[in-house]
Amino acid sequence: MAMIKPSFLPSQPLKFQNINERNLYFLFSFRSSKNVCNSYSPNRPNSSSPSKFSAEARRMVADFNPKIPLEEAFTPPSSWYTDPSFYALELDRVFHRGWQAVGFTEQIKNCNDFFTGRLGNVHFVICRDANGKLHAFHNVCQHHASLLVSGSGKMPCFVCPYHGWTYALDGVLLKATRISGIKNFDGNGFGLKPLKVATWGPFVLINLDEDIQPQQEADIKIVADEWLGSCSELLSSNGIDSSLIYVCRREYTIECNWKVFCDNYLDGGYHVPYAHTNLASGLKLQSYSTTIFEKVSIQRCDSGSTEGGDDFDRLGSKALYAFIYPNFMINRYGPWMDTNLVLPLGPRKCRVIFDYFLDASLKDDKAFVDRSLVESERVQMEDITLCEGVQMGLESPAYSSGRYAPIVEKAMHHFHCLLHENLNNDI
Repeated sequence: MAMIKPSFLPSQPLKFQNINERNLYFLFSFRSSKNVCNSYSPNRPNSSSPSKFSAEARRMVADFNPKIPLEEAFTPPSSWYTDPSFYALELDRVFHRGWQAVGFTEQIKNCNDFFTGRLGNVHFVICRDANGKLHAFHNVCQHHASLLVSGSGKMPCFVCPYHGWTYALDGVLLKATRISGIKNFDGNGFGLKPLKVATWGPFVLINLDEDIQPQQEADIKIVADEWLGSCSELLSSNGIDSSLIYVCRREYTIECNWKVFCDNYLDGGYHVPYAHTNLASGLKLQSYSTTIFEKVSIQRCDSGSTEGGDDFDRLGSKALYAFIYPNFMINRYGPWMDTNLVLPLGPRKCRVIFDYFLDASLKDDKAFVDRSLVESERVQMEDITLCEGVQMGLESPAYSSGRYAPIVEKAMHHFHCLLHENLNNDI
């Protein structure tokens, strides 16, 4: 059998002064060879090539069969919620493609407003320039890759905190500091890298798909069709619009996979009487219903008597809970609307951002607002306890896969089927 020579060995014999010099040569040559083989960067061209993902990640996708009827189906394996290679596949196939809700229009209401965010390893900035035009960019300076700006606020331009390179809010490079003597430099090629951006109702969306031209700003009807499908009019006619005023934001970092939080939301109220006894007392859980659309599932429930038997009633007569694939939830009840944005931070960690909106007639009722937020906070803390407990169970050798309760968990199954469809693309 012919011996295959490793690629890092020299084609001609080499002479060394001593054995230590020889050993060091081969040690560093071998390390360099390994680095070349393993130095995958998600920002490289052709990064969506199937070969970059392990065979194990592809096998895990196949461990769930969306064609099995709900009544006979098993849930995805626990590896979907714990394995780092599966998480990398999700970022590429789910979060770096298609429209994603990232904020709300109040954040970029005026000229020079901006806010920043992150989806996986993509850091972005959304802004409105001096002419009122909406833009989205990768939040990365084109000089030496520093993050350009953080948080939110108002700025006439972006100045890199590292070396002072300055960009207009339309992405154009305005100033490159201390580059005298540089040759073959074209400032037009060093503007901020654009992303596709759009708004729908009170929400701001971006699309990270590399195959889509990032012309700004996208057509609202096209975005509605792609993001919401056939239920866009249903949502807007049920009070999910720009008429409500913004109240506040709450953020929670949770020790669980992002899908655990989504699954908890999508169980058709299954856990409510067991985990949220106070909330359950204000809902008629027997009225719970679920409707499935292309990429959206809508759960509805009638409310019962006012909480505590007094005049305080934050739930109103009906509640509507809309899950928009893959990670955005809209809750419309009484005079309130709150949104939940679930951002993956790793295989076993996520951040959930709650934004609260209220009917303008109640904006000055501080007692009502404060009590409503306290009640909401209680529910969120109960859900965090549940989700973190589920994550620990998923990491246990005692669990591999579960079953669906067909009458209540069809929205969860729909979510898993959509995930499988995205994850199975091109692999």
